[in-house]
Amino acid sequence: MDEQPMTLDQIRQAGIRALIRELGTAGMIKFMQQFELGSGDYTKERHQWLDTQNVQTIAERIQQRREDKS
Repeated sequence: MDEQPMTLDQIRQAGIRALIRELGTAGMIKFMQQFELGSGDYTKERHQWLDTQNVQTIAERIQQRREDKS
């Protein structure tokens, strides 16, 4: 019997299924997060976008999104 090699996507999907089966969904997520290296300087980047916001602007954006969804 000739087995076709799995594609990278098939391997990824099978791996995720195995992790969920053995660890549960939350455990799989925690396991995967160990391999997220991230990049950049989160604190510096957060200040770049957060320092330009104020409560009124944030409230207006929330209200606009709510109106857009209805």
